[in-house]
Parts: sequence; C-alpha cells; structure tokens
Amino acid sequence: MSRPNLARRVADAAEIALATRKYVTFLDVVTGLRWLHSRHVDTWRQGRAATLAELAAVDDSRLLDAAAALGEWARSKGLRPVETPYLSGGRDRRELRFTTSGEQGSFKVHWISPDLSDTRVKQLTERQSKAPDLVVVSPLEPWRCAVCGDTGPYLITEDDRPLCLTCADLDHLVFLPSGNAALSRRAKKESVLSAVVVRYNRRRKVYQRQGVLVEEAALARAEEQCLGDEEAREARRARDRERRAEQDLDYQAKMADEIVRLFPRCPPGRAESIAAHAAQRGSGRVGRTAAAKAMDENAITLAVVASIRHLDTDYDRMLMDGVPRMEARDRIRPVIEAKLSELKGRNQA
Repeated sequence: MSRPNLARRVADAAEIALATRKYVTFLDVVTGLRWLHSRHVDTWRQGRAATLAELAAVDDSRLLDAAAALGEWARSKGLRPVETPYLSGGRDRRELRFTTSGEQGSFKVHWISPDLSDTRVKQLTERQSKAPDLVVVSPLEPWRCAVCGDTGPYLITEDDRPLCLTCADLDHLVFLPSGNAALSRRAKKESVLSAVVVRYNRRRKVYQRQGVLVEEAALARAEEQCLGDEEAREARRARDRERRAEQDLDYQAKMADEIVRLFPRCPPGRAESIAAHAAQRGSGRVGRTAAAKAMDENAITLAVVASIRHLDTDYDRMLMDGVPRMEARDRIRPVIEAKLSELKGRNQA
C-alpha cells in the first residue's frame, strides 16, 4: 500500500472515530483498517501477548507508518494530543507494548477534538490513567498453571504465563455472574480486590463478560444495598428501555434512508428490513459498529451484502450441503456483485 493510500485510509478510519466520540486513538485506526480485530485488542489488553504487533496482520513498520499518518492528519485538524498510559489487565499490571522495539509514545496519544470541554477531557484522561480491571479468563481448552501445574475454571496472565487463582492470590474471591448491573457495580465498589471474568465466544469471535470475582463480604453488602432501592431502579430501567427503543427506531430509519440513497433501486421495505436486522441492539452485526453509526458507505454496503447473501443466493443451502464457508462466498461473489449493480441502477437501460 502506498503512503498516500495509507494516509487516506487512516484519515477515513479516524474521521469515523472522531465523529462518534470526539477523540481518536491509534487502536481506532488499526481496527478500522482491519489490521486487527477487536478480539486481538482484548487479548493484548489482558496481557496475553507480548506486543500488539504480533497479533496484527502487518509488521512493526506499517504500524509505525499508520501512527505517523494519524499524527499528521490529527494535527491538520487541530486536534489536541494527550498521551495516555496503557496497562495490562493481567496480574502484573505491566505497561503494554505496541511493537517489539522503538519509541512507543506515538501509539499512546489520544487526539482530542477542540469541541470537547476541559471537564470531559479530564474525565477521559483520568479514566485511561486508572489501572484497568484485572481480567480473568474462563478458558475453553484444557490448561495448566505455570507455577503449580494444576488447573481450574479460571486463569489469569502474569508475565505472559497462565496462573491459577490460588497462585495469583485470588482464590478467596467468589463469582458473581452477569445479569444484575447494579449488584455487580456495587459489589465491585465494595470489594478491595476484584476481577472481571471473560470467556471467548467462538461464533462471534470476541471475549464476552461472564461476571466478576469479588470478596464475599463485599457481595453481601451490595445485596443489602440493592434490596433498599429496587423499586426506584426498576422504574428507571423501564424509562431507559423506552428511550433506547426510540433511539433504535430513529437510527434504523436513518440507516434505511442511507441504504436507499446508496442503492436507489432497493425497495424501501427491504431497506427497512436490512436496517432493522443489521442494527439490532446486542447483535454484534455490522450495523452496531462505529462506522455504521457514522453512516460510513462501506459499512452500509456490508449490511446490504449480508442481506443479498442470504436472500438472493444459494449461500445458506451451500453451507447446509457442507461447502466450506469461504468457498461458498467465492462462488456467490458474482451474484452479489450483479445484485449490487442492479440495486444501484447501473444495469438499467
């Protein structure tokens, strides 16, 4: 990839992040370039990789080029640089490294919009400077502790090695499963020592939160607090559900309008169906990404492609017949390209 082309792609990814959050990070760019998946970033943050580069689809030099291009773009936009620490969620809390060698500072800069208030900038800086939650993994595969050779339901990383909770001095904590946000929040606040438990979802290819490990006495105090204001919290939850439902409908309507703008031959009813499916809250689909929320053309197109794949091709039947997924996608590519052209009106007389 040429430097001008890289600069353009970096700018596109950065613009999406800036429009969404009013600040841009190097991680926003490399995930936007698809050099890294969010699951790779999670693995790195957990301290389970020596550097971010070893998980990336490109080498150290390309990461440095991307960081330099981001800096040039950000300065041209008048963004404010704020260097922030990146600490491991492993037991050692070590400083995370982006590449194997060289200066790491350019990767740590958060580029802040001048539209963001000083109060909000201070909040962002304090949140990033705070040591991250300890992250404990509920592993899918058999494993052994690097110290005692034993195993267990959870592991935590220290110096890139898996430790059991006993060797990590966390075996006195009790597990509180996800599902009650108020109880989890209060239990963590009451507990001097705590850790977030995650498990890898193979289908969605992300680490998902399973719950928290907290001190038993802290959990008891949190349960007492929750019993005292359950009615008020239920009323607030009902209001929040209504508000989110309205926001989802507005967002889906905007996405449907954008689909029709990009694909004028797409029937409005189908555009609404594509938007409703792609933007379903909690689905993890393309419509929930920052790019789609910024109405990025590529993200909107991917939502349309997904609809064509399942409704206008034999893709699903091929999968049922045992055709490998990537081979099936290769076979239907001409059909998808023809359908996209049809929806854009390019093959109309």
